[in-house]
Amino acid sequence: MRTATLGPAERGAALARMAERELDILVVGGGVVGAGTALDAATRGLVTGIVEARDWAAGTSSRSSKLIHGGLRYLEMLDFALVREALKERGLLLQRLAPHLVKPVPFLYPLQHRGWERLYAGSGVALYDAMSLSSGHGRGLPVHRHLTRKKALRVAPCLRKDALVGALQYYDAQMDDARYVTTLVRTAAAYGADAANRARVVGFLREGERVVGARVRDLEQGGEFEIRARQIVNATGVWTDDTQQLIAERGQFHVRASKGIHLVVPKDRIHSTTGLILRTEKSVLFVIPWGRHWIIGTTDTDWDLDKAHPAASSADIDYLLEHVNSVLAVPLTRADVQGVYAGLRPLLAGESDATSKLSREHTVAHPVPGLVVVAGGKYTTYRVMAKDAVDEAVHGLSQRVADCVTEDVPLVGAEGYRALWNGRAQLAVRTGLHVARIEHLLNRYGSLVDEVLALVVDDPSLGEPLGGAEDYLRAEVVYAASHEGARHLDDVLTRRTRISIETFDRGARCAREAAGLMAQVLGWDAAQVVKEVEHYEKRVEAERESQLQPDDLTADAARLGAPEIQPI
Repeated sequence: MRTATLGPAERGAALARMAERELDILVVGGGVVGAGTALDAATRGLVTGIVEARDWAAGTSSRSSKLIHGGLRYLEMLDFALVREALKERGLLLQRLAPHLVKPVPFLYPLQHRGWERLYAGSGVALYDAMSLSSGHGRGLPVHRHLTRKKALRVAPCLRKDALVGALQYYDAQMDDARYVTTLVRTAAAYGADAANRARVVGFLREGERVVGARVRDLEQGGEFEIRARQIVNATGVWTDDTQQLIAERGQFHVRASKGIHLVVPKDRIHSTTGLILRTEKSVLFVIPWGRHWIIGTTDTDWDLDKAHPAASSADIDYLLEHVNSVLAVPLTRADVQGVYAGLRPLLAGESDATSKLSREHTVAHPVPGLVVVAGGKYTTYRVMAKDAVDEAVHGLSQRVADCVTEDVPLVGAEGYRALWNGRAQLAVRTGLHVARIEHLLNRYGSLVDEVLALVVDDPSLGEPLGGAEDYLRAEVVYAASHEGARHLDDVLTRRTRISIETFDRGARCAREAAGLMAQVLGWDAAQVVKEVEHYEKRVEAERESQLQPDDLTADAARLGAPEIQPI
């Protein structure tokens, strides 16, 4: 079983190696596309490095709707190629690449008109299923079915009786987006890539017109150093234009940011055995099953303010509540909202003013020798974007390079996962943990669960739930710092776990205990523990304040009240 550790020692060694030798490929940006690009390059035998200014998936890739889907609404736009490509990727992820992380999820589409709507929507969903099956990777999901109103209300009793005349039910897939990216980075590292987060590119090295490397600032240990590379891939998403400006090159396209916000509510607030998909005047609204919660989203509005911490305003929250309440028998209130998060989609700017109509296609360009830019796209098709980016970079290498093989490279934790899942009852007996706890761990770590459980064997107290966030074990906090590259408390509570959106206190109650566990791995003293906790509490306070503001400008100003964490 292939594995890799992203602990503090490994991070330091990776930075040292990148500074000492010339790389074939340096990837800038640690979101899903950057991580996928690093894995693609490493599995072609290229000497590869990847750097990320903040944490893995700290931007867009941790703030999505958590869906792996073909994009049903793109059929209506007649974008068949995009849907076909995404459905193939969905099947690959479910069946071969990451069965431990990507899971089927059902959705109910309420019909509000008799006759024509069932024919129209049913034809679209039937085409969706047919395209999935024709891809050769669609057999892992049930096909759609038509429901009468009575049957629809049986599977989704939460719906108002007058909100539908019938329904369609179909399947897509979902994952924990931030955990997926971290697993991608670990897989790239397992195949030889050097990976370092909290390492910001502050400039590019040039010889004439050619870009030959990058100047990188270590935000943890301090200092700047040079990483030389034969090709650099800019995979910085909504920061694409900012990164291009470091070489005074805007590039051949422009990336616009569209803000999408999501609400998280407890499972008992919406009585349903299936997710929901609803039409709005601008886009679609999802109600997505998420463990013991529901995720409700999303909005789609232009955003030109702070990209690192997009803020959800009171108007955004009201918009989602208003639309979901239009079909719910028992309306949701602000008091039902456990968590709120906002993310930015990197959209390729077109002629349309409406961000919902901008392209979800991706583009790869080679604006100057030595620098490749990849932008646009959607989470589901990250592997195709990565392949295209590396294919483009290979043109600048004076050597024969193998073709992409990532279609056949499972992520770490995938190998042996199904066998472990089948034996989860025995694993529960052996470890003394409840079988539900074992299922939770298997669906987060796959066959790497043995590494987490080994921590519990060494220290049985780590087998206890984390105080204030009982869905997670104390061992998971330690593992996040020792194996998954978490450098700060925010990394653990926001991305390695989802405590920041799954608890009404946004993780404040467990912050001190979690920081104390991380300190043992990262060597923090008491002062740093206090600093980490205070920073996290200020972040939560700033986010809560932003969500009371009436518009984007005031929400952004409130959110920026909490500064970035800086090590002592």
